[in-house]
Amino acid sequence: MTFSLISPAFADGQPIPQKYTRLGENLFPPLKWTGTPDGTQSFALIVEDPDAVSGLFRHCAIINIPGNWTELAQAVDTGPEHAIKFIKNDFGNARYDGPQPPPGTGVHHYRFRLAALEVGNLSIPEDVGAAEAWKRACKHLIREAVIVGTYQR
Repeated sequence: MTFSLISPAFADGQPIPQKYTRLGENLFPPLKWTGTPDGTQSFALIVEDPDAVSGLFRHCAIINIPGNWTELAQAVDTGPEHAIKFIKNDFGNARYDGPQPPPGTGVHHYRFRLAALEVGNLSIPEDVGAAEAWKRACKHLIREAVIVGTYQR
């Protein structure tokens, strides 16, 4: 079975609804996955914009998503999901911050990358930042699933 990631909120390669952006309600979009690889103990997620004017910009990083989970609910960063840990994004917040591209910069592609990991718990402080946390998580990578949403102003 293929390890795949989808969102009930938007199709792969399609626009992210405004309520999931910083210009709307800034809600974390719901995500679901299937085909969890054998040996998966936990997942890590990063949301990044490779089209940012300043270079690759990370909007969210989550570690320690339990290996038996198959989804992250809408607004999971505001709920009581104590099993998961948010790492500081490039806005400086340990939560999800949605798209907010500058006007006139064209279509931005937001990659939601879910990594299946061979370890159950990563001890990474939230203040190391999303880039470093993702680098550390990927040392334990089994397989990765990706969905891309777009947004422009």
